[in-house]
Amino acid sequence: MRTHVTLVVGLGLCTLAFLFELGRAEQGNELSWAYVFEWPLLGLFAIYMWWKILHPGFTIRRPREKPAVAPEYEGMLHAWQGEVAKLDARQRAEEAGDSLHDDDAVTHDE
Repeated sequence: MRTHVTLVVGLGLCTLAFLFELGRAEQGNELSWAYVFEWPLLGLFAIYMWWKILHPGFTIRRPREKPAVAPEYEGMLHAWQGEVAKLDARQRAEEAGDSLHDDDAVTHDE
């Protein structure tokens, strides 16, 4: 609820600032024309951020497809994946072996 109130207050301030700067711009202050366009953009950004806070996982984009491997590199990819699998198996075996030896370890505190 606080998020909604904050948005409403922020949009109200942006509207008041827009009207104030529009009046100044019409009276001849040329710099105020920049603010005439800035305040509505800031209000739109506030709405965007409010939406993102309320819907954090929402996205309009489609999920990316995994890029295909060129046919001439498929053999290399499979060989690499085989090597990675061997290294993982070797590391698991070493870790399992170390945990067996850790139980048998005797410490001597003197």
